[in-house]
Amino acid sequence: MKKVLFILPLVLALSWSAPGSAQDKAPLKLVKTIDVPGARKWDHFGVDLKGNRLFVTSEEEPAVEVFDLKTNEHLKSLTDFKEPHNVLPFPELKKIFVVDGEASELKILDYDSYKLIGHVGLTIDADPVVYDPSSKLLYVVNGGREAKTPTCLISVVDTTTGKKLADMTLETNRLESMAIEKSGQRLFVNMTGINAIGVVDCEKRSVVQTWPVTAAKENVPLQYDEAAHRLFLATRKPSKLVVVSSDDGKEVASLDVADYVDDLAWDAGHHRIYLPGGGGQTGPGAVTVVAQRSADKYEIVATVSTKPGAKTARYVPELNRYYVGVPARQGQSAQILVYDVAP
Repeated sequence: MKKVLFILPLVLALSWSAPGSAQDKAPLKLVKTIDVPGARKWDHFGVDLKGNRLFVTSEEEPAVEVFDLKTNEHLKSLTDFKEPHNVLPFPELKKIFVVDGEASELKILDYDSYKLIGHVGLTIDADPVVYDPSSKLLYVVNGGREAKTPTCLISVVDTTTGKKLADMTLETNRLESMAIEKSGQRLFVNMTGINAIGVVDCEKRSVVQTWPVTAAKENVPLQYDEAAHRLFLATRKPSKLVVVSSDDGKEVASLDVADYVDDLAWDAGHHRIYLPGGGGQTGPGAVTVVAQRSADKYEIVATVSTKPGAKTARYVPELNRYYVGVPARQGQSAQILVYDVAP
């Protein structure tokens, strides 16, 4: 087990600016900094509320790091991976699914022992994944650029049986984040290679609409406010939050945000969007906090300083906590920043 140090800063490294009254409170409050020696570059987070665990994938030193959600104690390093990207625990199935991109597969681990109990073959560069709780199906992006193919696949996996049911081919060499519609049968996909949002009919297993993204290029993370019929996506060229109607694909708003955002969280309880930017190669890290005033009106209410390279994060609404991954830098270990979310 790696030795993990906990640092409680004497002064919280939290800077923020917000329009409006000086009485406004910072929406994110840094409460813990966790040093993780040995890790280098974080990717995405997984949350297991029933098992009280936080999972964080480490790409360059391939591992899945496991933490206690309540105490932030480091529990275990899982190292039998080539390049893990996403972790999805399923307590009711007693399984943990890990997308291992470099291994070209979806690994299935035992929920309690972490032993490998199955795998699903994919193509190289498997990464983005989304779960449909109504059908108990996973949708996993794989192929494309790293596979040196002009198209990408979205593989459909039955979590109950651990079997792949189908591969859907999409006409672009780069797909990124996805969002599932709970009240219908649509799957929204960031078709980054063609700068568009693809609308997939999950029953037909095919793209039925393609909506161009015109406000900016390189659309990566994607989230869905189904109640307001709004899709939220972040771009990198330039760095913007773009809000799109899920009724017709029209862009209704765009705002400048932190650079090089790789994750995006929609906080339905507080009507906020959190966008962690790593600052590119040399810039500082920051989380842009955007308030939703109405379905078509959005306002930046804070810019919360983090650290360079901190572009992946996870919001856990049940705990009112926000976790940000900081990659290792010269003289500094990789870290997890833990924030309380203020009302």
